[in-house]
Amino acid sequence: MPTPFPIIYGPTASGKSALALTLHDQLAQRGLASELITADAFQVYRGMDIGTAKPTPVERQRVPHHLIDIADPHAADAFTLERWLALANATIDDLRARNILPIVVGGTSLYIQSLLHGVFEGPPANAALRAELNTLTPEDLHTRLQAIDPDAAQRLHPQDTRRVIRALEVFAATGTPISKLQSQWGESPARQDAHLFILSWPVEELNPRINARVRAMMAAGLLDEVRGLIAPGPLNRQAREALGYKQLLEHLEHPRTITLDDATERTKIETRRFAKNQRTWMKRLGATKNATTLNASSMDTQTLAAEVMKAINVGQASRVPPAD
Repeated sequence: MPTPFPIIYGPTASGKSALALTLHDQLAQRGLASELITADAFQVYRGMDIGTAKPTPVERQRVPHHLIDIADPHAADAFTLERWLALANATIDDLRARNILPIVVGGTSLYIQSLLHGVFEGPPANAALRAELNTLTPEDLHTRLQAIDPDAAQRLHPQDTRRVIRALEVFAATGTPISKLQSQWGESPARQDAHLFILSWPVEELNPRINARVRAMMAAGLLDEVRGLIAPGPLNRQAREALGYKQLLEHLEHPRTITLDDATERTKIETRRFAKNQRTWMKRLGATKNATTLNASSMDTQTLAAEVMKAINVGQASRVPPAD
């Protein structure tokens, strides 16, 4: 049986990336090779660095990272869940074949869910319905979803219009809430060689971390990054929904009505709401076989990494056995 590869998941600002890098170092101390695979829907986009908390060039030079900077934020076609999943599985299998342990890390809940349980196969797209729904505001769309599928509405961020519209579309076609249909994914992982680690934080400790992160991103030049991104042309609909980018774009487009301070405060509020949605996903994903929840607020990063090492039964071997 191969060593299970770790999937590190948790809310934004929970320390996922720091844990992944520390885990890589602890594995290296045991003579074990590892590389990181990013499960983030916006780190895939080139140029969206500060606001997505993308690993720095130094970190990426020190540790190989996969599935970062693989999409154009100006392209008309959105980067899809299916594309990420195909690339992730291919990368995992390639690393396994070369005796390298993959470390999957990220906070895009559907990416993690799909890697573990596969992709929900729903009815085909309804172009006419989508055109109609796209005339509504994100708030109105989310209100409609709340009325027919409270479980899905709780999991999906109100600004995630693409997936909210898909949930409404599925209900219109089947008469059944998408949350109920998605239960067919079950609790047994599609990948038997994975172990999910969920980083848990008390809300009263996580929210100040989120606020501090937003302030740090603004100080690091996020506004200038957004200006640079739109210089060659507008971002596609998916890319412009990224937290921080959406709010700063609104400021740049309507500077008289949305000040920079307003945009910054909105980013904090929306990021905290996003973290709340992630905590809802944490409960669902926590029921997965081979899932461990770690109390990240009570352990430093070195201790968390040691707990992951223990859970995946890393011994003193010099190489990770390949997958069967």
